[in-house]
Amino acid sequence: AALRQITDKAREFGAGPLFNQILPLLMSPTLEDQERHLLVKVIDRILYKLDDLVRPYVHKILVVIEPLLIDEDYYARVEGREIISNLAKAAGLATMISTMRPDIDNMDEYVRNTTARAFAVVASALGIPSLLPFLKAVCKSKKSWQARHTGIKIVQQIAILMGCAILPHLRSLVEIIEHGLVDEQQKVRTISALAIAALAEAATPYGIESFDSVLKPLWKGIRQHRGKGLAAFLKAIGYLIPLMDAEYANYYTREVMLILIREFQSPDEEMKKIVLKVVKQCCGTDGVEANYIKTEILPPFFKHFWQHRMALDRRNYRQLVDTTVELANKVGAAEIISRIVDDLKDEAEQYRKMVMETIEKIMGNLGAADIDHKLEEQLIDGILYAFQEQTTEDSVMLNGFGTVVNALGKRVKPYLPQICGTVLWRLNNKSAKVRQQAADLISRTAVVMKTCQEEKLMGHLGVVLYEYLGEEYPEVLGSILGALKAIVNVIGMHKMTPPIKDLLPRLTPILKNRHEKVQENCIDLVGRIADRGAEYVSAREWMRICFELLELLKAHKKAIRRATVNTFGYIAKAIGPHDVLATLLNNLKVQERQNRVCTTVAIAIVAETCSPFTVLPALMNEYRVPELNVQNGVLKSLSFLFEYIGEMGKDYIYAVTPLLEDALMDRDLVHRQTASAVVQHMSLGVYGFGCEDSLNHLLNYVWPNVFETSPHVIQAVMGALEGLRVAIGPCRMLQYCLQGLFHPARKVRDVYWKIYNSIYIGSQDALIAHYPRIYNDEKNTYIRYELDYIL
Repeated sequence: AALRQITDKAREFGAGPLFNQILPLLMSPTLEDQERHLLVKVIDRILYKLDDLVRPYVHKILVVIEPLLIDEDYYARVEGREIISNLAKAAGLATMISTMRPDIDNMDEYVRNTTARAFAVVASALGIPSLLPFLKAVCKSKKSWQARHTGIKIVQQIAILMGCAILPHLRSLVEIIEHGLVDEQQKVRTISALAIAALAEAATPYGIESFDSVLKPLWKGIRQHRGKGLAAFLKAIGYLIPLMDAEYANYYTREVMLILIREFQSPDEEMKKIVLKVVKQCCGTDGVEANYIKTEILPPFFKHFWQHRMALDRRNYRQLVDTTVELANKVGAAEIISRIVDDLKDEAEQYRKMVMETIEKIMGNLGAADIDHKLEEQLIDGILYAFQEQTTEDSVMLNGFGTVVNALGKRVKPYLPQICGTVLWRLNNKSAKVRQQAADLISRTAVVMKTCQEEKLMGHLGVVLYEYLGEEYPEVLGSILGALKAIVNVIGMHKMTPPIKDLLPRLTPILKNRHEKVQENCIDLVGRIADRGAEYVSAREWMRICFELLELLKAHKKAIRRATVNTFGYIAKAIGPHDVLATLLNNLKVQERQNRVCTTVAIAIVAETCSPFTVLPALMNEYRVPELNVQNGVLKSLSFLFEYIGEMGKDYIYAVTPLLEDALMDRDLVHRQTASAVVQHMSLGVYGFGCEDSLNHLLNYVWPNVFETSPHVIQAVMGALEGLRVAIGPCRMLQYCLQGLFHPARKVRDVYWKIYNSIYIGSQDALIAHYPRIYNDEKNTYIRYELDYIL
């Protein structure tokens, strides 16, 4: 209410009193994120209302908002951009430029940086062309190098902020900043190269023609500069080479590679990252041959970069892995893996991790076709060592092991006893984390065991895992259940050891476990058994599981609720719907909404799997219970039911029509809302099956609800009308609609025009024949005679 009051009376209060109160609040050091978000919302709204009245306060607002543009929180940056964008639209370009102009050559770099970012936001709000003349003047400023530096930084920020939207203005932007590459000031040269890099990145893979004029200065620059300047120039070239044609890319890569290889030994961390990035970009282009990479790049690359120090800094680590994977894409998996496979046994764990991640990505991309027998042995030996020696709690080793084993496929058969021995030994370890990873490894390798026809081995693993179901750590228990699920999936129900009839009763008490991972894996396993091996378990046991499943409908995680609901369907298919349905209908009486919604979905799934006629009589009978929750639950079930069964609904539409009549006339809003949803799904399902009489009857009950004010009801009613438009045709809907299009009351007209617009969007062509006939007068001809032609 306060927000609306301030917004509505913004012009009345005036800009001064409002901003004098709000801006100091935004500057408060104790301001929390939520409070800042609200204040930003207030400023946003009043800017929209005040429009050009904000002009005298533009500077004050910018002083407060600009620091948000470099905040570490992403959402703060977005909010800052939003306000500056709205401010630019309200105050206009001239005011924004005249206000921010003095800050462009400010001595403080912080002020210049925020000003450049603010100008980029103004450019995105008001369009780049409107800012180009100003940028041209600033970038050529003779007065101070700071102004030139800021102007070029604005271009860089525009490229970063707007991405490919700069393409139409690319040539102009390049021309504005090209002279900066040969500026006498080192900082200006550096920012010019970085701006070129940003423009090229935004334009990828187009626009190389626009950069013709800067290729020469860049080329000269990489031969003249050292340190930071060289790094910026290399970055620019790295982004330009992928834009070139293959033959040019090849030539330029060979030229730049000499300098890159020289810089491989640079001690500067920033330079290392840029060199790695440029190598990746150059080697990723079409024109560069594998042979050249093998002979010229790989030896110095591995000598200088594959060192322990690179694994310690996260950004270097990432970039090195990505570059090595790119090189492998060019020269083949074996060429790279053979050089690093021995490092899987290195004593530094972080380094082993980097090696494992690289091998995982390479084999994930390229498979194991070119890996020979010797390398394969080294690889298996290395990953086993790395897996056993790990002490950290992340999944790099696990993922790597899984990927390598799956890529090798049948070739793993000789090593499986050794792998399984390691796993079984680690399942017995006193550390919970080790046990968990051992179980996770079984689920990753189960498919390969099946490929290698090691069913006996899997059977043994199944028995061992079954014995560990008493595990007290939930994380480990979840992994053990996941491993059992993987084995059941590949070995099949009839060959499973222990037998399903012993396994399932052991899982029933685990369903009570409140840990999400345990719940999810357990319900997945129970669902799989119910789907494929229900006959191995007695009906009484399944009913016991049904009661346990009701509790799982309260789970916070959607995946658990979805799996539970599907399991109800499998169980109903196995033991017949009646007992399961009785349990579910009883659950509609609970207070918790989420539980009831999941129950209604479960009822609909039972109906879908066991045919609707087994469920509908009991469901409709339940509607007699004079309790809101139960009746709403029944209607919700019908809504999901008709959504799931689609065209099968044509056999049941006449049976449920009286119930829907009652619901659509009920005093309770939610009854009418849910019944409208039922009508929507029903009408979409039976389109084209000759049920128009019943649907037309229901339309008469839906239509009076068009004037409801609750957004949920309006949405449901509009949905029902859309469904009916499809099923009974736009002609009938238009006839209902025409009565109110020109009604004297605006509120009535608004609703009817909204309905008409949705009919028009959906069935524009079909409406032509059904518009009312308006007769000609002295001035105008309204009759469309061509519609009367009959051949």
